[in-house]
Amino acid sequence: MTTRRLVHLELHTGDLGRARAFYEGLLARRFEAIGTSGSPYLTMDLGGVGGGVVECGTSRPLWLPYVDVEDVEAATALARELGAVVLLEPREGPAGWRSVVADPAGGEIGLWRSKEHRVGFAHT
Repeated sequence: MTTRRLVHLELHTGDLGRARAFYEGLLARRFEAIGTSGSPYLTMDLGGVGGGVVECGTSRPLWLPYVDVEDVEAATALARELGAVVLLEPREGPAGWRSVVADPAGGEIGLWRSKEHRVGFAHT
């Protein structure tokens, strides 16, 4: 079995400004705004793991871990077979493919495959 590596942590929040100020002060990290067609997004380096903060209509702020998988579509299908609820169907973005699932107990995890690997699926 292949070990799945944590590759990204993403904070979903309703107040991007307050979150940015807090984590810049606490972690002495610099943020970079990324132009997206959707919600405002900031990237940050978490010491070898990518990080980001996205402003969205979440009912409560939460950290979402993303793990690297060989094939996002297949991993999402397997998660569904194991009882997960798919919160974000597999989709392609500028840097790779992703989906988000909630395990049967409600814990959320993102499944990720970078375009650098040239493996994944061709959803648009």
